[in-house]
Amino acid sequence: MKNIDQLCVNTIRMLSVEGVEKAKSGHPGMPLGAAPMAYTLWAKVMNHNGKNPNWVNRDRFVLSAGHGSMLLYSLLHLFDYGLTIDDLKEFRQLDSLTPGHPEYGHTKGVEATTGPLGQGISMAVGMAMAEAHLSKIFNRDKFNIIDHYTYVIAGDGDLMEGISNEASSLAGTLKLGKLIVLYDSNSISIEGSTDLAFTEDVRKRYEALGWHTLYVEDGNDLISIEKAILEAKKNLNQPSLIEIRTHIGYGTEKQDSASAHGEPLGEHNIEILKKNLGWDYEPFVVPDEVKSLLRDICNQNENKEKEWNELFAKYMDEYPELARELKMWLEKTVPSDYLDSDNFWSFEKDLSTREASGILINRLAEVIPNLFGGSADLAPSTKTYMKNRKDFSHEDYTGSNLHFGVREHAMGAILNGISLHGGLRPFGATFFIFSDYMKPAMRLSSMMKLPVTYVLTHDSIGVGEDGPTHQPIEQLTVFRAQPNFITFRPCDARETAAAWYTAINSTQTPVGIILSRQTLPLLEGTGKQALKGGYILRKETKKLKLILIASGSEVNLAYKASEKLEEEGIGTRVVSMPSFELFEMQDNEYKEEVLPSKVKARVAVEAGASLSWYKYVGLDGKIVGLDRFGESAPANKLFDKFGFNVENIVREALDLVK
Repeated sequence: MKNIDQLCVNTIRMLSVEGVEKAKSGHPGMPLGAAPMAYTLWAKVMNHNGKNPNWVNRDRFVLSAGHGSMLLYSLLHLFDYGLTIDDLKEFRQLDSLTPGHPEYGHTKGVEATTGPLGQGISMAVGMAMAEAHLSKIFNRDKFNIIDHYTYVIAGDGDLMEGISNEASSLAGTLKLGKLIVLYDSNSISIEGSTDLAFTEDVRKRYEALGWHTLYVEDGNDLISIEKAILEAKKNLNQPSLIEIRTHIGYGTEKQDSASAHGEPLGEHNIEILKKNLGWDYEPFVVPDEVKSLLRDICNQNENKEKEWNELFAKYMDEYPELARELKMWLEKTVPSDYLDSDNFWSFEKDLSTREASGILINRLAEVIPNLFGGSADLAPSTKTYMKNRKDFSHEDYTGSNLHFGVREHAMGAILNGISLHGGLRPFGATFFIFSDYMKPAMRLSSMMKLPVTYVLTHDSIGVGEDGPTHQPIEQLTVFRAQPNFITFRPCDARETAAAWYTAINSTQTPVGIILSRQTLPLLEGTGKQALKGGYILRKETKKLKLILIASGSEVNLAYKASEKLEEEGIGTRVVSMPSFELFEMQDNEYKEEVLPSKVKARVAVEAGASLSWYKYVGLDGKIVGLDRFGESAPANKLFDKFGFNVENIVREALDLVK
């Protein structure tokens, strides 16, 4: 190893611990141990250009061990991504570009929001899947336009989390050879030695999952680290895990101890570290020799993108239609004419909304070639199979029907990774109740502003005989509480078209389309008005005294109840409310028109938890909801038992009005 390389590694170490020390908060131990592998990867292997962090063909890097964020911020500063020394000094401070964990869209060069362990490595699987698909679709002989690797630094905690095993299992099945994980193996977690709870042979596990595994005994040996990465790159038939033995808190008195993980080192340990590293610089100083070397490396990286740009220019001349298509995919061009056409919105018979969604997915597949998705082994039930598309597999990466297996945890994260990569429109499907398994990833979708579509079927006690374990109760309320997430529970096929219209047009917000198992009637008046989230479906014929508000399968019940109430002389309006979030986006004038504030008599009807409806019914209204778990019985029996029928809605409304 050259002395200049060691100086670069030590610069990364010192910038990292100095940022933590100044903030009096953070995780210095991981950067101290992992700096050599990070430097080797970024300086000697990766294709990237700090001047253009969005270069299409860059290698992707995910710091799955996101608590070691100062490692990434130091790299971003040194490799010219625009982070300044002042930014490093503002680590973990209000409105800084260097938050406690890396945040996608907030700091240039951060490829994914990480911190919840296991999510990063799982998102990387999605990135590698996207690269595999796009390369097979667009590359031609002598024109490898999409040709890059996805690299991950993951720690013991990442590999303990179950989600990483799910995602890694799928990656092995798919033989994603351009996915390389550097495993920062330091045998320490927050509570102490990993032997307390984690004694498995990780490499043997990954071999069983179908991965190529390598081992570097000394995490400070840059030559061996580089050799292992280059060897991994050659194996295009398997993803690779490189276990690199490191020392958490390297060079300090806290080395190899749990106390090095999540607290500042303190001045005493920093002085010891400086002595052990031979470091004789003031805080936050980058030596001139390091600046000079990294400037040269950054120039080389810039030239790599220029070479790719020249190749792409020739590609445009040789394959102009493909080049235009790739540009459209990357820009997520929306087929607006089709989405506004009668064909998209037309349905001729009553359907369950999951069936309507299946029809719409196949309509969209004809006009959106980069629609890319599937389900967690539930396509026949969720109706999410694209009939005129092939399956995505290690034998054929051109397919766009994804088979996640029974892996909801991983599916959510993989969808995020596909979206982060760019060029594809991902969707994933499962039963609504199993969104509980995906919740952490769905939360990250919202934080990262990713337009991922979640198709969530079997939306209520209408699941019936499968019983309370499969019947969603609180899930709608949970997602309505999640910032930057659109829930859409349609009442019929045309409202389902509105849900998909919303999802396809969304650019910064994930959409959950919540669908029924049971057949629902096509209601007069449904359609594009549903794009506003809430609208008057049935207008009162007498002076307005009462408003019934409902979503999904309960809208039809409210509609029929309104007819009965009108016969009783009570002017009753029916408001279909498939999406709270879209309704709240409308101006106050529209919201007042739909729900006039002077009308206090309001009844909300939804076969789920009542909590989220109080904002619309107020203290004077009523909610026909369900604040207990369901039972195992045919759906119609359950709806009757729990009061989701016309008679009970009429009774509750009359009681309220009188």
